[in-house]
Amino acid sequence: MLHHVGIEIAPTEIERAIELFQLLGFELVPPPETLSEFTWLERGGTQVHLMPTDSPTVPPRGHTAVVVADFEPTFTALGEAGFEVERRREHWGAPRAVVVAPGGHRVELMAASPHSA
Repeated sequence: MLHHVGIEIAPTEIERAIELFQLLGFELVPPPETLSEFTWLERGGTQVHLMPTDSPTVPPRGHTAVVVADFEPTFTALGEAGFEVERRREHWGAPRAVVVAPGGHRVELMAASPHSA
């Protein structure tokens, strides 16, 4: 199981990133006091750590992929919230999309993982 992914993000974009991950079903969780400068979100035992930095590194193709149970309503909600979200080609018979998170990070949305499609 993947425990967490750390994403560098400008401090001014953290609140908007929280909104995006909450739309994907993640909830804010408190980090340990020794890591209080980070924002932690969790869903089903997997965490996203938002790491504030003034010069974040955003990989051009690297991304985080999230399986969303209610793909179509989530896709619609992201667009209505003003996030740039685009459908992608299906590879295993299940819808996919990519949303651009604050700061330019890409998050792949999957209706199902390849093994469960």
